[in-house]
Amino acid sequence: MLRTAVDIEYTEQEEEIARYAKALGHPVRIRILRLLASRSCCYNGDLTEEIPMAQSTISQHLKALKEAGLIQGEILPPKIKYCINKENWKHVQKHFRDLLR
Repeated sequence: MLRTAVDIEYTEQEEEIARYAKALGHPVRIRILRLLASRSCCYNGDLTEEIPMAQSTISQHLKALKEAGLIQGEILPPKIKYCINKENWKHVQKHFRDLLR
């Protein structure tokens, strides 16, 4: 008898890797992470100068990265400052290293 995904219990690590992988599943998000990793922080408006896309589109990608815990944002009206979530970034690196061994 075949089991469905609903029947399977996943480990916390498997769920975490899947959440990170989903957030990393778009090239724009990879670009955003690379830009943020190369500096201490970045304001949302600055990203449109680096990535030729509408602010609303970049905001959607930032939201996905933030929901996955890969970045963090601080509201400093009228802008939002984004940075890599360093603690979670270490988890991502470890999880993917372990996965790819």
